[in-house]
Amino acid sequence: MSGWTIRQVVQWSAEDFASRGIESARLDAELLVSEALSLDRVRLYMDLDRPLDEAERAAIRELVKRRRAREPVAYILGRREFWGRRFAVGPAVLVPRPDTETLIERALELLPADGKGRVLDLCTGSGAIGVTLAAERPSLRVECTDVSAEALAIARANAERLGVELSFREGDLFAAADGRYRLVVCNPPYVAADELPTLEPEVRDHEPALALVSGPTGFEIHDRLVAEAGAFLEDGGAILVEVGEGQAQELARRFAAQPWVAATRIHEDLGRVERVVEASRRPRGAVAERGLGEGEEPGERE
Repeated sequence: MSGWTIRQVVQWSAEDFASRGIESARLDAELLVSEALSLDRVRLYMDLDRPLDEAERAAIRELVKRRRAREPVAYILGRREFWGRRFAVGPAVLVPRPDTETLIERALELLPADGKGRVLDLCTGSGAIGVTLAAERPSLRVECTDVSAEALAIARANAERLGVELSFREGDLFAAADGRYRLVVCNPPYVAADELPTLEPEVRDHEPALALVSGPTGFEIHDRLVAEAGAFLEDGGAILVEVGEGQAQELARRFAAQPWVAATRIHEDLGRVERVVEASRRPRGAVAERGLGEGEEPGERE
């Protein structure tokens, strides 16, 4: 790289990444070079023909080496954008994904801007869901739980940096919760154990298996949510659960079979993948204790 300009090193890095099967090769190259040089991307484009000194080239080489090993760009940068906010991330938490914004969209529809009540974010990870909801609906009381102390430390730091007030508790799903909630949200582990080797290297080799793999079927955590959520929801409350591709209809059926469930719905992400399953709670003491209603199909889709 001796004597190379920014333009040349970006192009070389992008070609190198592409040769290794990295789909977002050009974008990744620009982001990593910008990070190494402490430039935003606008300034990077303005300086494309500037020669790099040895210290700058060394800094770029180190980041490129990490990306070659298929480490996620978000981990290399230590951050990821989600719903217009920057969240710190690291190997203890999943990288927030655009697909999860489908859950945020539906949650905000269910939570009036001036509404009161409690919201529970299970498997909070980086806090992307819980912190976003607390920021968008500050009148609500949002509580976040996770089984990982390391993940909770990252989530707390994100909340503090973004100036958002909410509470965090360490525990396995509802074990750290108490009382009843207007809304429960969860992006749980939903990968079957035998699927893990088939995932992209960025996921398989770098993201925490604890947050990815639920067990042999991929439904182990989902089934616990189905069995336990009813006791923690207010009458008329709802639970929103993110699912993997191909899981939504089955999870909707499992929810619909529970006597506490009034209705289920399925929400698609921008790629038209069924991404979020919603189950609402019927009033306690309601007479009609059943799974599916007359002529009703599980998982009305939106």
